Amino acid sequence: MFYYVFKYLQEQFNLLGAGLFQYISFRALVAAALAISLTTLIGKKLIPYLQKKQVGESIRNLGLEGEKSKKGTPTMGGILIILSVIIPVILFAKITNIYVIISVIAFLWMGLIGFLDDYIKIFKKNKSGLKGKFKILGQVTLGIIVGSILYFSPEVKVREYYKTSEKENIEAVVAEKRYEDKKASKTTIPFFKKNELDYANLLPFESDILVGIFYIIIVTLIVTAVSNGANITDGLDGLSAGTSAIVIVALAVLAYVSGNFILADYLNIMYLPNIGEVVVVSSALAGACIGFLWFNSYPAQIFMGDTGSLSLGAVIAVLALCIRKELLLPILCGVFFIENLSVILQVSYFKYTRKKYGEGRRIFKMSPLHHHYQKLGIPESKIVTRFWIVGLLLALASVVTLKIR
Repeated sequence: MFYYVFKYLQEQFNLLGAGLFQYISFRALVAAALAISLTTLIGKKLIPYLQKKQVGESIRNLGLEGEKSKKGTPTMGGILIILSVIIPVILFAKITNIYVIISVIAFLWMGLIGFLDDYIKIFKKNKSGLKGKFKILGQVTLGIIVGSILYFSPEVKVREYYKTSEKENIEAVVAEKRYEDKKASKTTIPFFKKNELDYANLLPFESDILVGIFYIIIVTLIVTAVSNGANITDGLDGLSAGTSAIVIVALAVLAYVSGNFILADYLNIMYLPNIGEVVVVSSALAGACIGFLWFNSYPAQIFMGDTGSLSLGAVIAVLALCIRKELLLPILCGVFFIENLSVILQVSYFKYTRKKYGEGRRIFKMSPLHHHYQKLGIPESKIVTRFWIVGLLLALASVVTLKIR
């Protein structure tokens, strides 16, 4: 909103300082600062309110150290994150930008699914929460919506360059136009010199409808996997919020270079027109996660619940899809991936051994993986810090892939 207000003031009255709001970097920093401030300010009011309403976490007896002390800790803190993100985005992002709209839709959609899950657990006293099939339905529906917009919207374009022939007057061509912004079902492949992949090339024959369906399926799988991964990771104080903040900052960097013509050309990466606004959204998200850690770090005063974890996972997936870096997610979201994989391996191996030997066996002492380390006697705060370090290394590796070919 401020972008349009100050643009008008600059054009009409040449107001001193109004031009600052035309810079993505300035709006991103202010959005992050406001998100951190809002989270801490609202949190001081929200936590006592949730305690008064007895919106507390019900703890299952898993035999983990310190779990009893968490009982009654306010949950549904994802509401705090959502409020602290939406307000800066409305104020500092171009709210008509297609990528901003997609990100907000994903964030609020999965926030609502998570809220319903938390509501059923707390107020209906049903520890199972929202049935799994409804969660999956919500994720699949979101995947279809996001995939359809990204594939069919005329505003989602990629800048493609064309070569001039030797017979043409190259200087004249350069002076007129050397590129074209057009629809393309392309993404980025890390570690390869020719780092672009067109999903259409993976199909036996070319068809817009078939490619669209194929792309929407891929988007749905990615959104579902990452949102579930973030949800599973939310098991220790500060783990999901801190890991998400690291991932989102890396996505902001990738979005900035992808939306900057000079940097994209220098790094030989895909230039995406109008993608720069994703930096503002990412900054607000990162700021909200960092601010939330003020209350969520060990020992936690509030938990984000599914309201926060599902919405953060979904928006991370959507941001990666918007900047055409979804194939980087196994590295960038490596912590989510490993946590998810540990559960899949544990359940699969248990079922296999029970069928074969009549007794279920386990790979880990407990899954997800962070509980395995708790069972080994490692303090919770140390596990979280080490997971953050791993997440930071993976984020750095993801950014470095811009030059490793």
